[in-house]
Amino acid sequence: MAAASYYSPMMVALSLLLLLVSFSSVAQAYTRSGTLGPSDCKPKCTYRCSATSHKKPCMFFCQKCCAKCLCVPPGTYGNKQLCPCYNSWKTKEGRPKCP
Repeated sequence: MAAASYYSPMMVALSLLLLLVSFSSVAQAYTRSGTLGPSDCKPKCTYRCSATSHKKPCMFFCQKCCAKCLCVPPGTYGNKQLCPCYNSWKTKEGRPKCP
């Protein structure tokens, strides 16, 4: 009986630790800003610009934004809210700089 009461708090602590680690991994996946390395920019931008007919300017600005922000939103369009730096960089006219 003494062993059961000893393991119960230990199991609860271990379970909480495991839960904390898994939540931190999920949170890190959702806060993508700044998680890419400079070498990751070209493949991410290649996919990001794959659906546009203006590939050259898209790649130029995507790689420029990725180099600054170290983040490229997932998909070929939208999802900019996942990369705050990428989303907030604007041209002089106030239009989005990053594709």
